[in-house]
Amino acid sequence: MNANDCLKSMGLDPKNFEKGDLTVTSPIDGAVIGKVRQDTAATLDKKIAVAAKAFEQWKVTPAPVRGELVRLLGEQLRTHKDALGRLVTLENGKLLQEGLGEVQEMIDICDFAVGLSRQLYGLTIASERPGHAMRENWHPLGVVGVISAFNFPVAVWAWNAALALVCGDPVIWKPSDKTPITAIATQHLFESAAKKFGQAPQGLSQLAICGREIASAMVEDPRVKLISATGSTAMGRIVGPAVARRFGSTILELGGNNAIIVAPSADLNLALGGILFGAVGTCGQRCTSTRRLLVHKDIYDKFIPRLKKAYASIMIGNPLEDGVLVGPLIDEGAFNDMEAALKAAKAEGGKITGGGRTLQNEYPGGYYVQPAIVEMSEQTAIVHDETFAPILYVMKYKSFDQALAMQNAVPQGLSSAIFTNDVREAERFTSAAGSDCGIANVNIGTSGAEIGGAFGGEKETGGGREAGSDSWKAYMRRSTSTVNYSSDLPLAQGIKFDLD
Repeated sequence: MNANDCLKSMGLDPKNFEKGDLTVTSPIDGAVIGKVRQDTAATLDKKIAVAAKAFEQWKVTPAPVRGELVRLLGEQLRTHKDALGRLVTLENGKLLQEGLGEVQEMIDICDFAVGLSRQLYGLTIASERPGHAMRENWHPLGVVGVISAFNFPVAVWAWNAALALVCGDPVIWKPSDKTPITAIATQHLFESAAKKFGQAPQGLSQLAICGREIASAMVEDPRVKLISATGSTAMGRIVGPAVARRFGSTILELGGNNAIIVAPSADLNLALGGILFGAVGTCGQRCTSTRRLLVHKDIYDKFIPRLKKAYASIMIGNPLEDGVLVGPLIDEGAFNDMEAALKAAKAEGGKITGGGRTLQNEYPGGYYVQPAIVEMSEQTAIVHDETFAPILYVMKYKSFDQALAMQNAVPQGLSSAIFTNDVREAERFTSAAGSDCGIANVNIGTSGAEIGGAFGGEKETGGGREAGSDSWKAYMRRSTSTVNYSSDLPLAQGIKFDLD
């Protein structure tokens, strides 16, 4: 099934992808898979206006009714999971199983949001004044702008949109300009669900396919109450202040420089699988990819040769083929970044195993690489940077205190993990004195977060949270109401007015 077959099976006409000013290629082989039309400043402004109008109707629609639309969206995704998952792989380059898994995450968050639509709870608060009651209310926030990255081209939208929709908010989605076709397909499935629903206002979900310059208008527009942006820390440094200047809200999911600690008591078989999946999965292009490995000195010489042997056995190739574990990088730019990082690591004393381009004869238009292990004596400047590629920096540690200090020493704070059978180490790692990341795992790797838990990180990762837990509150505004059901009016600070 090629891209056109995928589009047809979802009810889209491939002819609509033959003309446009943005050419989309597959990282698998560099072949053109379609062309799309980009928004202008004028068309984006119109879409924001339509979304703002849709909010007036959607915010007064009962939340359980809003949940029914999300349930129907989930059903559309279930029906077309195979086609959309394959399209993700064709446009993004991740393994087919990963593409299917990404769509499953969309289905899962829809299920979560449907239940949430009946659980948008506020608090009843005890008042210090007799005959008074205090309540916390949660109301729809307004138009939500979602900016997503190429590495999870559809799931990030779903994590945001499913919650935003049940919370009463319209959504405008700016997908990566490297993966717009999957976004168009997803929007089509939403529109099919909305048609079955029959009560959705026009413009409840819209796409903004555009570059950075046009997208900045959405970031700076006061009609867009929340910007949820996933991407690099550099992008966050632009988006965050721009939204703050207009007193808007943000959810920022930015860089990750995730470490795994392997303690002397660790189950090394367990650790090996977690490290391998975290470091080379999606060709190292996940925000939760394992980029640093901290191994206790007493097991280093025993464990690292096993890791290198496992790396040597990895099958690299077309992500649509069975048995392949590592597909291509997204494009030439990503390959150049990997080469530059390895050059810097070598200059800083790194010992490199692997790396370099491969399969260029079979796929001259694709950028396939050998995942690299880089043994470092310390965390140098390059180790503190996040390179979106399968590079794993490996270092020794002597004490658990040293391992924690190394884990927390980088600017990013997304995901972290420890493999240990020492309950004290495990508990300390997840305590306030342990990992400073938003995700702290024990005996499981840094990748593979579930939608039931809030996803996000600290420091230069941005501090935002998406998906489960109480993340829904970011898509709503809070009001506190006090109701006086007595015949008296006690005033603050005991002030009294003589009204006779």
